[in-house]
Amino acid sequence: MSEELETPQTISEQFESIIHLEDKLLIREFLNNQNISDVAELVDEYDEYASQIIGNMSTHRAASVFKILDVSVQKDIINQLPPLKSAELLNELPADDRTAFLEELPSEVVKELIKTLEPEERKITLALLGYPEGSVGRLMTPDYIAVKDDWTIAEVLEHIRNVGRDSETIDVIYVVNDKGEFVDDMRIREVILASPDHIVSEIIDYRYIALKVTDDQEEANQIFKMNNRVALPVVDDNNILLGIVTIDDILWVATEEFSEDIQKIGGTEALEEPYLEIPLFKLFQKRIIWMVVLFIGEMLTATAMGYFEDEISKAVVLALFIPLIISSGGNSGSQASTLIIQAMAVGEITITDWWRVLRREIMSGLLLGSVLGLIGFTRVMMWAQFFPQIYGPHYISVAFTVGFALVGVVLWGTLSGSMLPIVLKKAGADPAVSSAPFVATLVDVTGLIIYFSVAYIFLRGILL
Repeated sequence: MSEELETPQTISEQFESIIHLEDKLLIREFLNNQNISDVAELVDEYDEYASQIIGNMSTHRAASVFKILDVSVQKDIINQLPPLKSAELLNELPADDRTAFLEELPSEVVKELIKTLEPEERKITLALLGYPEGSVGRLMTPDYIAVKDDWTIAEVLEHIRNVGRDSETIDVIYVVNDKGEFVDDMRIREVILASPDHIVSEIIDYRYIALKVTDDQEEANQIFKMNNRVALPVVDDNNILLGIVTIDDILWVATEEFSEDIQKIGGTEALEEPYLEIPLFKLFQKRIIWMVVLFIGEMLTATAMGYFEDEISKAVVLALFIPLIISSGGNSGSQASTLIIQAMAVGEITITDWWRVLRREIMSGLLLGSVLGLIGFTRVMMWAQFFPQIYGPHYISVAFTVGFALVGVVLWGTLSGSMLPIVLKKAGADPAVSSAPFVATLVDVTGLIIYFSVAYIFLRGILL
């Protein structure tokens, strides 16, 4: 008889089978034999055991798992770990990851945790935290390989063997002179293929790309993308090499910026915490400001309608198309603002491209408005044949009013939605704050003015 093969247990099932045994050696052996990403998934799945999972791993592997967890989970783990273990974990973390975690904590907590760091790590952390928030200085790590420009390749290889294990990356080797000034960088491939007796200065070309320590993180993101690099050096105003920024940190920045922009486009302030983790009152605070601003904006719409009260009372039929007109303008404005904000975020357009954008949006607005205007005109003409009492004998004039008003409102919507982000960027503000709801509210008010101005042209002496 053939025996049935047992289905191998999943990592989760294996974890469940041993976590209740309270055998620390068994748990430690199991966790240390798993992939870092698999352990991170266990932490997410069994959040009640998060601190036990991290606490039972070797310090090096625990740090590797810790740095890829969500900030809210990291906070819980640090709070639950014994002081000695949390100190070991923080000391083991790469300087840039430790700084990223600490800057999310209240200043009182940061002060206490910094006291647990070893003197050298404390010095590095305080230096990184001293740079402006959102700057490249907050992202950089001092764990890199630097060599002198007068060294031989043999000396470089020996240096790599000695210090490479503690470096963030050995893919790129950084060259400095006797003053510590950055000279150039070399790919490890160039070092390996060069003759051992060659001098470093003989194989470098002195053409390099470097970040300033005070550069904005978004700018660094664009530089990485344009130059296809895995790491870039960071220098000060005197070109002294201070550290490096690696691609994993830049990807984190890109994700954070993308999330912030999406939230702002939706008409709310950016959330610093995951949605389910943020306190309800804090979530209320993030949303109420924009809600009030947009509500006040919509009150202007009511004011505009009150201004045209006489026209509406004389030609009630005009009121039937108000929702159609203002929603079309709002939709076109939201489309345009979203496209422009996204294009600016990824570096496809800059402030200097405003005239090209304006020309394209004028043509787009006319084309979009013409299509909608034609549909609106046709709709009125067709309905008038079946329901003549609705539009009366002057339905043709009403149809032209609706058609041309749609062209004007949609054109204005596309121009407002495309230009507002550029104007805000020029003023030094975040383009994402010209969110779709904000643009829609703006176009609602101006759309009514356009609509009734067109109505006055076509219906003057007839209904008005």
